[in-house]
Amino acid sequence: MTNIFSSSTKSRRSREHSEIRFRWFGKFAIGISLAFLFVMVGSILLKGKSAFVSSDIAITIDLGPDNVDKNNINETRFDALVKKSLRQTFPNVKSRKEKKKLYGLLSSDMGFELRDQILNDTSILGSEATLWFTASDDIDLLLKGAVDLSLDEDNRRISDLEVEWISLLKDTDNVRTKFNKKFFTNGDSREPELAGILSALMGSILTLSICFIVSFPIAILAAIYLEEFAPKNKISAFIEVNINNLAAVPSIVFGLLGLALLLNVFDLPRSTPLVGGLVLSLMTLPTIIIASRASLRAVPPSIREAALGMGASPIQATFHHVVPLALPGILTGTIVGMAQALGETAPLLMIGMVAFIADVPTSVVEPAAALPVQIFLWADASERAFLEKTSAAIIVLLVFLVLMNLLAIFLRKKFEKRF
Repeated sequence: MTNIFSSSTKSRRSREHSEIRFRWFGKFAIGISLAFLFVMVGSILLKGKSAFVSSDIAITIDLGPDNVDKNNINETRFDALVKKSLRQTFPNVKSRKEKKKLYGLLSSDMGFELRDQILNDTSILGSEATLWFTASDDIDLLLKGAVDLSLDEDNRRISDLEVEWISLLKDTDNVRTKFNKKFFTNGDSREPELAGILSALMGSILTLSICFIVSFPIAILAAIYLEEFAPKNKISAFIEVNINNLAAVPSIVFGLLGLALLLNVFDLPRSTPLVGGLVLSLMTLPTIIIASRASLRAVPPSIREAALGMGASPIQATFHHVVPLALPGILTGTIVGMAQALGETAPLLMIGMVAFIADVPTSVVEPAAALPVQIFLWADASERAFLEKTSAAIIVLLVFLVLMNLLAIFLRKKFEKRF
């Protein structure tokens, strides 16, 4: 005769072992996910941290009256003055090829830097002054240790002569590294050492502003109507299915829609935050609607019934009692949708926000780039120094995404009500 208690004990032990294995599989999966996350973020941080530091070279320049006229500063040939000072610093440089390499120690913006320093402090005029200039991208990489000097001279962009010049400058304390403010205050540039994210950052802010202004009220009102007031029939079911389907549509399809409708039909200005914001709002609407409806559905029916039983109208019951309780979920869904829009690239490429934009946009109808598009452009650039700029821009984008998600958590905790 079979022992019933023995069979039950074996079955219980088997279930316990299965549960233990399931828990370990779950922990293993989480560990693998975290490992991949750490590797990805760590590699980006290692590559991008050097972009937040820039290299400067000090050059002694004669700003006497023979070189700079105090009464007519803007007529001075600043580039020629800096090059003359470089030749005086290294008098042994004679050939044209060597002079070209010598001038390449500094950024191509050296003339403008000299002009700005003179205009900011005119007291340096009339005598010699030691001024700091931004190093070129190749020299910047050399100073950061990103150039393998063990390679043959023909296999690297930095010649032995340039290495010797930099060594002499370092020995005389004419080389320094400092926080790279230009990365946050400059727009895009063809020169890596001058390129910054300000124009792309402002473009993203303006684009997201349009996206929020358009999508938030429409999505919230649509969710409230569909969940609280719309009759439950085939039409509302058809609308609900299509909203769910739109949430799964690839983002590039919305870019094609914006290209065909907003640019070709309505003739809106190309490559502007206005068009970009409208396209992203179309993409964000389904996400916010679905999240808002789920939040409204999570409010207990007793809240509605109690409000209606006290004599409130359906609109009063909805907007005075149901919506305030659903507000944390609504705000969370909105911020998550906006964070998704912040990282989108494909729709913006389709409407022309891929152009080279150096100027910082001041309105939604001026041509602009966006931060993810700027990352796309830099990643495709041939200059080696743009690699660290790309990683640094990704770090900034990740910081904004984390801050937006933290804001969503904060708003949920702040407006959450117990019922």
